[in-house]
Formats: sequence, structure tokens, C-alpha cells
Amino acid sequence: MASVDDFLFDQVAEATRSLVPAELGTLRLRARRWALKAWFGPVEPIKEHYEAQIIGAQHVPGAATLGIEIGFHAEHKDPADNDACLARFNVRGATWRKELGPEAEAGGFIGRPDQWRRVSEVWADSDLSDDDLSWEIAARLVDYIVCLEPLRTAGS
Repeated sequence: MASVDDFLFDQVAEATRSLVPAELGTLRLRARRWALKAWFGPVEPIKEHYEAQIIGAQHVPGAATLGIEIGFHAEHKDPADNDACLARFNVRGATWRKELGPEAEAGGFIGRPDQWRRVSEVWADSDLSDDDLSWEIAARLVDYIVCLEPLRTAGS
């Protein structure tokens, strides 16, 4: 796998923080070397959250070295809860699909398709040395957050 800048996802976190509208609530972020997790509400991450993460090329059609997955994850212990979460999005599928575009895929989680669910996209073989990559990842993650968070919390 290609080398990852130790601070890439710290940079993505700062950019994301600056771009997410305050009216969505208290944004929480946890950056790691290979990923950023974003969620709203309690201090500890919740099972329904947003992520940008490096994934292996074996999970990305056409990738030679790696992929970057960006989007939403439902990671409840019970697969039925994950299906229910995705069903809330699918009620308004035409709306979020139009806003996020054809790159956004809804379905089984990459690597654990029988357990977790996602609405996300994968970028193949991104140049991890590109100075603009952190902003590009953050901007796309914010697209998912702004589009999906109101649907996720509707009726709560």
C-alpha cells in the first residue's frame, strides 16, 4: 500500500470542521493515520457516522495501489438496524442520489457486506502526495454530511 502522510486525516479533519454548517449540530471528529470518522452528538462515536478512509486495492475495481472511501456508514451490531438506517435514506433516494451523483453507492459495507451498510464512493489510486487531496476529501465528505444528516435524523 502507498505511504500515507501521518497528518493527512488531521488536515481532512480541520478542513471538514471548517466546512460543516453549524446548524447540523455538534460535529465530532476522530482522525487516525488511515481514516477520519465524523459524527454528531455524544463524545464517543455513534454507530451511524461518516468516514473517509484508505482501503486496500482489492476492494476497489481498477485500483493498483489503494482506494479512498468517502461517505456514510451504519455499523450497528444487528444487521437489521443497519438495514433500517439505509431504508430511511432510500425513502428519499431520488433526492440524495441527485445531490451526491452516481458515484454514491448504497449497500453492503466494503469488507463486511453481510453486517454493516454504507452510502459511499471510492476513489481509485489517489495521489497521496497531492497538496490538495485533504481539501478534496473534506469537501466530498461534507457533501455526504450535508445531504444525509438531515435524512438520518428525520423523525428523531
